[in-house]
Amino acid sequence: MAEPPGRPDRGPVRLLRDAARAGIALLRRHAWALTLLFLGLLGPLWVFAELADEVHEAETIPFDEPVLLFAQAVARDGFDRVFLFFSKIGYAWGVVPASAGLVLALLVLRRFREGVFAGVALGGSGLLNVLAKRGFARERPTLWESIAPESTYSFPSGHAMGSASLALVLVLLAWPTRWRWPVLAAMAVFVPMVGLSRVYLGVHYPSDILAGWMASSLWVVGVYLWVYRGARHRPWRRRSTGNMNDGKLSPP
Repeated sequence: MAEPPGRPDRGPVRLLRDAARAGIALLRRHAWALTLLFLGLLGPLWVFAELADEVHEAETIPFDEPVLLFAQAVARDGFDRVFLFFSKIGYAWGVVPASAGLVLALLVLRRFREGVFAGVALGGSGLLNVLAKRGFARERPTLWESIAPESTYSFPSGHAMGSASLALVLVLLAWPTRWRWPVLAAMAVFVPMVGLSRVYLGVHYPSDILAGWMASSLWVVGVYLWVYRGARHRPWRRRSTGNMNDGKLSPP
């Protein structure tokens, strides 16, 4: 029987077309969050799980020792100074005070939502690293005597997690602004150099560094997606009315 005039067609083709349009609209609205979910959560989760499984089954992963031996072979006085510098600013002399300063500055500027995001992401990353180190209890490499020895556990790297967490927080906060590319470029140099410094100094396996990067990505992106659940709450976004207080933490 033909449908009465004026009634919309609800046949299979129309339903599929409507569903496709709705799906495309959903992807467009949440493209940023979905991209972060895949690149910042699903990918790092898989890599970290693989590394953790290998660490449980063996003392070293096949690529760990060759990379460390290569680092030892290219060691030079000039390289020592460069990598010692990045190792120092990669944690106590740089990342820790910069992280505390960032959170404090955001709160002073009354950017409460951004401050909560940075505080939870950076503080939680440090706590997660301490717990993970105790859980895995992996001893540090002993292929040679390091010029910057460490006594704590090795997996995952605290320097890698701290530097990557700070970098991700800065990039995510700066992304909606004109500072996105300068910040991204600076962090694209800083984070790898900190990680390479720990391998060069012989105090971390390469897998410790990779695991630190993956764990920090998981944590920071997860916190970001939780804090900024709606597009209107993204960092530094102002309402059309010009209200400057939209950065204040609003109820979930």
